[in-house]
Amino acid sequence: MMRVLIVDDERLARAELRRLLAAHPQVEIVGEAANAEEALHQVAALQPDLLLLDVQMPGGSGFDLLQALDAAPDVIFTTAFDQYALRAFEVNALDYLQKPIQAQRLANALSRAALRLGGLPAPSVTQRPQQLFIKDGERCWFVTLDRIRLFESEGNYTRVHFDGEQPLMLRSLNQLEQRLDPLRFFRASRRQIVNLDYVAQLAPADGGGLSITLHDGQCVDVSRRRAAQLKEMTTL
Repeated sequence: MMRVLIVDDERLARAELRRLLAAHPQVEIVGEAANAEEALHQVAALQPDLLLLDVQMPGGSGFDLLQALDAAPDVIFTTAFDQYALRAFEVNALDYLQKPIQAQRLANALSRAALRLGGLPAPSVTQRPQQLFIKDGERCWFVTLDRIRLFESEGNYTRVHFDGEQPLMLRSLNQLEQRLDPLRFFRASRRQIVNLDYVAQLAPADGGGLSITLHDGQCVDVSRRRAAQLKEMTTL
């Protein structure tokens, strides 16, 4: 069963989505929200697998909602938003549907969502986030944590290194650290958190510290105190 939360400020639009979703017995509508603030509480309480999300809403856009979430569920945008702006999200969101929404387009999008969710464990309120939403300028990404090799602090922002991208995320490194698996993501310094899956080499450094070399060749320095923690974690 796929748990869906509908987020749209228009009552008739929410009703139309309910009508279309009624044809899909594998879908359970767990709730509705009329704005981003309401949806933020609903996501935390209901832990949906999928958001059917409008873009333009009073008091905060759909993108504002995604940026505020510690972990983003899969998202299908349901919007009348400008076609050119949608191109920025075409390769990052699961799908987007322009209003008026066609039944077949919705069915295709739900099929893709089901395929992606098929290999995931059942959602749990204690499950750590597996996906982040990042908006930097006009570009957006939905990024699973296993694709991220490094987080770097830049004031109140964090630069996220994954694939060939390095966008800035409006979240501090300390905020992110609280939500990351400490057995996988290691706080190497005040400025950097490293995904241990991307460590290619460890080497001694001056002062009893360590130097981490990632698979892409980037080097990260580890202080002596944190080096001792890393050695315990990696049984060095």
